[in-house]
Amino acid sequence: MPRPSWPEYFMGIARMVTARSTCLRRHVGAILVKDKRILATGYNGAPSGVRHCEEVGCLRQDSAVPSGMRHELCRGLHAEQNAIIQAAYHGISITGSTLYCTNKPCVICSKMLINAGIGTIYYDQGYDDPLADQMLEEAGVEVLRLSI
Repeated sequence: MPRPSWPEYFMGIARMVTARSTCLRRHVGAILVKDKRILATGYNGAPSGVRHCEEVGCLRQDSAVPSGMRHELCRGLHAEQNAIIQAAYHGISITGSTLYCTNKPCVICSKMLINAGIGTIYYDQGYDDPLADQMLEEAGVEVLRLSI
C-alpha cells in the first residue's frame, strides 16, 4: 500500500470520525488541521447532554425534509460546527487551519468557517449549495474535492 499524501491521510481520519455520528440520515466527520497537526475533530449529532436522534427519532426524516434544506429542523449540530466548538471549548486557535470534512459544508457552516479564519477546505461528498460556494469563493477560502 503506497504511503498516503497528507490530504489523503487527514481525510482518512475524518472518515474514521464519522463512526461517532448519531445522525440517522448521514454520518459526517470533520477535522481541523494546522501544520500537519490535528487541532479538533467533530461529527454530526445532538449537543452534549441532549438525547440523540437514535433515541428520539429524526424530525427531518419524519417530515420528509430534503437533504441540504431547512437545517434548523434538526436536533444535531453539523460536524464542522462541532469541530469549531471543540476548539473554542479547549481554547485552541484555528485561524489559518485546514478543514477536512467528509461532506461539503452547507452555507451555515461555510459562514462559520469563514469567520473562524479557515483557509482551505477539503471535502469528499456533498450537495450543491450555490450560496455557500459563492461566499467561500468571495472570502478567498480554497475548496477542494478529495475523493479517495
